Amino acid sequence: MEYSIRNCEVSDLPKLVVLCQKHAEYEKAAYSPEGKEEGLKKALFDENPKLHSLVVATKETIVGYVSYTFDFSTWNAATFIYMDCLFLEEETRGLGIGEILIEKLKQIGTEKNCVNIQWQTPEFNERAIKFYNRIGGKGKDKIRFTLDL
Repeated sequence: MEYSIRNCEVSDLPKLVVLCQKHAEYEKAAYSPEGKEEGLKKALFDENPKLHSLVVATKETIVGYVSYTFDFSTWNAATFIYMDCLFLEEETRGLGIGEILIEKLKQIGTEKNCVNIQWQTPEFNERAIKFYNRIGGKGKDKIRFTLDL
């Protein structure tokens, strides 16, 4: 499969929303696409973006993405990358693209003087856990809470 990895562009947003919905379904999470394109546009393309994203692009479309933010660790007193999402269409999994995306994040983190990359995945996502262990990720047992506002 021929593809490139590049920064997300405004024209990618409609397909990115579709990929986000597929990602949410994969993780058995609720998702509504309503307002997401506008919200992502603001987060990704404002003067001071809150969110960053790389996409996996073929000639026709995008088939995957990784999104991330820069956050600050109190314990490390330093900046880290938080990988919010990593998702690839089913037919692109197992081709090494996920590992390339992680390598790109490592390069970005090094350039930005980040101390590490942090992320999470559901306990039932055994394939992702196996992948993250294989690339050297270290899991920590925690429970994630959310509080709706």
